[in-house]
Amino acid sequence: MPIHLSTPSRRTFLTQLGGAVVCAPALHAAEAARVDADRIAILNDTHIGAQHPASASIPTHLRETVAWLVAQERRPAAVVINGDLALSNGRPGDYAHFARLIAPLREAGMPVHLTLGNHDDRDVFYQVLQAEKAAEPPVVSRHVGVVTLPKANLFLLDSLKTVGQGAEARVVAQGLLGAEQLAWLGRLLDAHPGKPALVFAHHNPRLGGGELHYPGGLEDSEPLWDLLASRPQVKAYIHGHIHDRSHYQHRGIHILNTPATSYVSKQSTSTTGWTMAQLSDQGADFTTLTHEKAHAWNGKVEKVAWRVG
Repeated sequence: MPIHLSTPSRRTFLTQLGGAVVCAPALHAAEAARVDADRIAILNDTHIGAQHPASASIPTHLRETVAWLVAQERRPAAVVINGDLALSNGRPGDYAHFARLIAPLREAGMPVHLTLGNHDDRDVFYQVLQAEKAAEPPVVSRHVGVVTLPKANLFLLDSLKTVGQGAEARVVAQGLLGAEQLAWLGRLLDAHPGKPALVFAHHNPRLGGGELHYPGGLEDSEPLWDLLASRPQVKAYIHGHIHDRSHYQHRGIHILNTPATSYVSKQSTSTTGWTMAQLSDQGADFTTLTHEKAHAWNGKVEKVAWRVG
């Protein structure tokens, strides 16, 4: 299942990277009162590298985003970091550095949920955070799970594709869910029919808008969409990978491309940032927040109405 990070002390968190996870303590009443059960923070493409000095822009962007979240009077019930956690090819130092940068979220009692992207390495990730690897994963060699909130269920998928075996394995830009993961998703959606379902994966689907021909993308987009469209509780698919921002619909399902937290692909048009989703019974407001405060995206809201069903 995804890494659902609990909230031990900073010292415990930083020393347990190869050991046992400490269960999160119950929040005090005052802390619990600060949590907005209908609020989600969405980050992606953090691309943290072991070699980044503290002053470099990439770790600074993540550090600033984490500080902003911790400072909020109304904190999110879930923080989803949607893939490409590591800089290039997922080295141990990358994940150790990443873990240190997000430690304040755990200290503040915020649940953190991580997915993997094409710049991550599943095996190395689990080597660094050994205790987070499921003893019996629901999908073999995949990193999946469900997060339940009052107004929605979040389905977190693993679109990281590798080619080859063992030392010959290599990560490729395109994404793939695979038949086993799709079957698991179908079963879990059928088991949770009564609440809106939001599906998270790192890669963009190859349908529904301008991302169609973006390098990479999800190879099995069509079978995924057949599965999602046939379940009326599925309302949105949320991804990163493109380092840009956009909103489309395909067969009634919203496709939300959220900005990268690390760096941009097209400096003339895009910028770095994160997204705050505020859920309601009929939909959600997705607000973009940017590190460049004067950017046109900063504070821009996508008001999304769920399809009927």
